[in-house]
Parts: sequence; structure tokens; C-alpha cells
Amino acid sequence: MLKVDILKHNLVPEHTILTPEEADAVLEELDVRIDQIPKILPTDPVVKAIDAKLGDVLKITRKSMTAGVFTSYRVVRE
Repeated sequence: MLKVDILKHNLVPEHTILTPEEADAVLEELDVRIDQIPKILPTDPVVKAIDAKLGDVLKITRKSMTAGVFTSYRVVRE
């Protein structure tokens, strides 16, 4: 069976689990509540690969030819 590390695939952006303090700071900076940011399912392969838990806020950093680096946030929830 072939195993591939999906985190090293060139189409998978960098995902980082934020600490509760970092998550609170981001929510305050963006002036949003946690239920207002997009969700990512706990069954998502990247969520499983980085061992994120329900309620974790993920920072997703994408490289873009037009925007340079684009950062978005998602919360792990059903």
C-alpha cells in the first residue's frame, strides 16, 4: 500500500493550529465571533494529519500568484 504525506503535497496549503490565546487575538483583530468564521470538518484529511480537535482554530496560509501570501482561518466543527 502506498502512503503519501498529504501535508507535503504542493496543492495543500500550510495549516497551523492556533493556541487559544492566538485564536482569541485573531478573533478580536477581525472583530468576529468563532461561529462567524468558516468551518472545517474533523473528517478533513489535513485536520486528521495535524491532529486538530473540535474547537481548534486553524490558520491556513496559501501562496497566491496575485496576492502573494493569503491567510485564512477555519474552526474545526461538525
